[in-house]
Amino acid sequence: MTMLIVTTNDVPGHRVVKTLGLVRGITVRSRNALSDVVGGFQSMLGGRVGAYVKLAEASREEAYDELVAHAQGMGANAVIAMRYEANEIMEGVTEVLAYGTAVVVEPE
Repeated sequence: MTMLIVTTNDVPGHRVVKTLGLVRGITVRSRNALSDVVGGFQSMLGGRVGAYVKLAEASREEAYDELVAHAQGMGANAVIAMRYEANEIMEGVTEVLAYGTAVVVEPE
């Protein structure tokens, strides 16, 4: 069974048979000078700031992958109540956290 990740407190069509505990994936990323220049020009024009969207997506993906690895290491086949959080540690440096509850589920 592949790893199921849901933002809900249950997995439709499955029942939780074991709760393993909190799992998380963390990454810390910084902007680079090139993305700041590109992002600065894009922000002056208005609309989507693609340079920062790309950075945000890469950060979330990395945190998500860490979350999945942590859950698999605990023997989980699902994570429920998954969430993201982001905090600026210092100017231009952001921590992205993915977290949830690792569980073992089986089909109903």
